[in-house]
Amino acid sequence: MSQPIVLNELQIEEIRKLAGDRRQSLSMMGEMPIANGIFTILARLDIKLLEYPIQSDGDRPAFSAAMMYSIEDGNELVFIGLNTADYFDKQIFAIAHELYHYYTKTGSHLSRLNDAENNIIEAKANRFAAEFLLPETTLKSIILDEFKTSKLHTISEKAILRFIARLQCTWWLPYRSIVKRLYEIGAILDEQYHSLYGIDERAPEAKYGRLGTAFNCEIFTKLNSKTNTIGTSMRDIEIIIRNFEDGLITEDKLINTLQLYDKSPDDFGYSVDITDEDEFDSFFTGENSDEG
Repeated sequence: MSQPIVLNELQIEEIRKLAGDRRQSLSMMGEMPIANGIFTILARLDIKLLEYPIQSDGDRPAFSAAMMYSIEDGNELVFIGLNTADYFDKQIFAIAHELYHYYTKTGSHLSRLNDAENNIIEAKANRFAAEFLLPETTLKSIILDEFKTSKLHTISEKAILRFIARLQCTWWLPYRSIVKRLYEIGAILDEQYHSLYGIDERAPEAKYGRLGTAFNCEIFTKLNSKTNTIGTSMRDIEIIIRNFEDGLITEDKLINTLQLYDKSPDDFGYSVDITDEDEFDSFFTGENSDEG
């Protein structure tokens, strides 16, 4: 069994700088939560978001998100496919994860957030997402202001859970991402980390669910909901079709992109190569994929 990927100090600093620079370029200062604004950021970057729920046979979704982009004749087209069969807070994290691939041009790919355990690029993308959504310097400042110390080693688990619930409803990160952040910055010990990480954070009747609901019922419920939405922006679809008609994207790109909307070129008067559709479907369901 392979050991989980652990980033070194230089890699972490590079990611911290990248996230900070990108937040600054978007006029998102450290103390400003991105939260639901992640969708506005995609629009500002001219990244097309394609939302579609893809169920898996097991407990986890088939994938978290996927990115496709192409540069043809000097024109760049970027798409993020988001699996909305996942919890909303994980959808936000998955988009931030994909932004790392966008900023670093690591190519078209499919991501599962837990692939970070054995894939260095995915580990970097996860660390970027956490830093982008909640900068380390900001988190440390919040902890110091709240507890008058940077270490939570002697703080009760109940107090830490209340703190995490407030953080989650303000910054919109998944519970376990926040726990991991606290561990990464040395705020909690190994024993605390494993205890907190093992808590059922989704069940509304469990202790953390009750805390989150008490703090902000509307936001907490939203973050812990599977939206199952389908992004069917006809404006974006029209842009895709026109780009195909103008020769900016290939037939394969047209087929692949429209299928994210649960549509096909046939719907718009173009013939379809079934083989291409089958290949794309296997990509999203994880068949013949190296992602594992």
